[in-house]
Amino acid sequence: MNRYSLSILALLVISLTQGQDLQSYILEAEANNLELQALGYKNDIALEKVNEVNSLPNTELGFGFFVHETETRTGAQKLRFSVRQMMPWFGTITARQNYASTLANVEYENLVLAQRKLRLAVAQSYYILFAIQAKKDVLDDNIKLINTYETIALNAVSVGKASLVDVLKLQMRQNELNRQKELLNQASRKEETAFNHLLNRDSEMNVSLVSDLTLPELDVLNDDNAIELHPELVKYDKLFASVTGAELVNKKESSPNLGLGIEYVSVEARSGLEIEDNGKDMLMPMLSLSIPIFSHKYKSQTVQNNLKQQALLSEKNNRRNQLVDILVAAQSERESARISYQTFSLNIEKAIYSLDLLLKNYEVQSKDFKDLLETQELLLNLEVAKIDALKNYYSQSAIINYLSNQ
Repeated sequence: MNRYSLSILALLVISLTQGQDLQSYILEAEANNLELQALGYKNDIALEKVNEVNSLPNTELGFGFFVHETETRTGAQKLRFSVRQMMPWFGTITARQNYASTLANVEYENLVLAQRKLRLAVAQSYYILFAIQAKKDVLDDNIKLINTYETIALNAVSVGKASLVDVLKLQMRQNELNRQKELLNQASRKEETAFNHLLNRDSEMNVSLVSDLTLPELDVLNDDNAIELHPELVKYDKLFASVTGAELVNKKESSPNLGLGIEYVSVEARSGLEIEDNGKDMLMPMLSLSIPIFSHKYKSQTVQNNLKQQALLSEKNNRRNQLVDILVAAQSERESARISYQTFSLNIEKAIYSLDLLLKNYEVQSKDFKDLLETQELLLNLEVAKIDALKNYYSQSAIINYLSNQ
């Protein structure tokens, strides 16, 4: 598959901390993915079609013998042998080859498009797995924090400064965090299976993830006009060219076909006669012409080809508008993710500060326990939301690159 590979450096807008890992997974997917392999074979078949059409019709051979011999002046005809080769009109074979080449170009664009979609799928699945792992780490930290609170609450209960209800609430909170973590484990196993299948490897294989992702200070600027070079739109150009090639073949095939041949007749000499050319075999060169007098089929094909090209132009313009809409939406979503990420980061700092104050107050006076739990839950929700914003930022970046990079 290497000869079909495109540069993936421009496709990836990812931080330096994880670039090599994701890139290696993408390369592995391109080398092993079953869909790409199937499309690669289809492309090879389409290229071989060019050789298939570079041929003449079957050579016609004929052989016969006379049951009732025909007597001629020079003798009786015994056997007849003929050979004929039909020849398409000048330039027909070249037109067929060009048409087959355009169809091969369409298959190649299918391959290129599948490669882009595969890279996008691998990247987005990778980011989902990263978000799941990051959330699990946050839950682990919160579980440890709850354990710390429980120790403090038990000490407060032992000296009569707090109620056992505080401890029970902490244990309930811990059970809830364990439940959320188990749900994330299930989601992780499901996504890892899908990720490994993209790479066509065992579903139980471990997926190595980076420990951290950071938001880049500036977004990479993409050339919006580059969407014109997206394989989906280029494919329409190749389809248009294939219809043009089909019409050229149609015009060539509406021309006469030439036939070249030769016929040989074996003649038996007449006995008892002394005549010139007695028993001389006959050799007759032949030229034939196949004329498509009833050409309605070819005229109809021309009309159909014109309509096909008009339909392709409409489909291309419609798909271009759809891709532009997706690109604009992804850019907007990415910017929203950046704003959310920055806001969550600020609020997390304030929540951590508030949590420290409430914890110190609870350790000293066993007060504000309810506020302590609520702030801890708020902090957890903010951290999870920040992870989702980061994942969404990179997922939308992957979509933008899928649409606008060559």
